[in-house]
Amino acid sequence: MSTPVIRTAIPKRRYQLGEFLITVLGDIESGDRIPYRYIFAVGRELESHPGLFISLEETRGEELARGPFRLRLSMAEGEQVLGYGNQWRELDAFVEEASHVVKRVLNLDDEVPYRLA
Repeated sequence: MSTPVIRTAIPKRRYQLGEFLITVLGDIESGDRIPYRYIFAVGRELESHPGLFISLEETRGEELARGPFRLRLSMAEGEQVLGYGNQWRELDAFVEEASHVVKRVLNLDDEVPYRLA
């Protein structure tokens, strides 16, 4: 699994989605040299580590021609770039898109994410 290597990060928001807890991270210092803007980390309530990540990463090199950011899904089964663009730059837009992706991947279409204090 190619999960983000996080040295430090600031939790921006937390959500409950069915039996899953979600932490949205920002101000990320990574150990894998990927410039993350945000990470949407999803794990079951009783598990100590998240098992699914949606990350918004700054693009570099040849990828920059596709857009300034890429949206990537990472989980045990592998990873996939979901798209490129600037539309997820703001935290609210990123959270909305990441929530839709997670609901589809985990088959939770009837669940509504609740923001935790």
